[in-house]
Amino acid sequence: MKASSVVKYYVLNNKLKHLIRTGWTNWNVKKERVESVAEHIYGVEALAIAMYSEYKYDIDLYKVILMIAIHELEEVLIGDLTAWQVSKEEKERLGHEAIKKVLGELLIKDELEALVLEFDERKTKEAIFAYHCDKLECDLQCKLYDEEGCVDLNDQPNNNPSANDPRVQELLKMGYSWSKMWLDYDKSKYQDDNNFLEVLEYIENNEISIR
Repeated sequence: MKASSVVKYYVLNNKLKHLIRTGWTNWNVKKERVESVAEHIYGVEALAIAMYSEYKYDIDLYKVILMIAIHELEEVLIGDLTAWQVSKEEKERLGHEAIKKVLGELLIKDELEALVLEFDERKTKEAIFAYHCDKLECDLQCKLYDEEGCVDLNDQPNNNPSANDPRVQELLKMGYSWSKMWLDYDKSKYQDDNNFLEVLEYIENNEISIR
């Protein structure tokens, strides 16, 4: 039974390697290889390590990395739902139902499920830090795609719910680039942490691609 649980859990997780992030699909990102959910999770973990290192956060880094590793396992079953597709409350309801199925019969399933709930509630310092890393990784990937010329604002599908958001429309009409719009839109998410704001401003004002 232990061997079966290990393999089942791995195989379900493996599906995230092939699940492309919905946000990039919505914006018609043109690149031979577009980021998968699994790659996003890896990026968030890398970012968490770097933020912890440079800004000396008083947190349990092991707990954060574990939280990040499992916080999107629900997407194996429900897909990568965005805020424009479903409400936060409905997404969490669907996600919590799905996570129980994905964790299956793992001996530490209750511990892992509790970490997912903690991440969603965003009340502990580890959960808040993990949430900020999750959002900042997306901002970084957006800037990289923009620097690589992967998004044409004049070649967008009519059903892109992100582009039709009033705040997004306002920023684009002001002449913002795709990534500058994205970063400005997300800025309010970091108002309680000046370190993340500092990194966000660095991303906004510098070319970040390593050539």
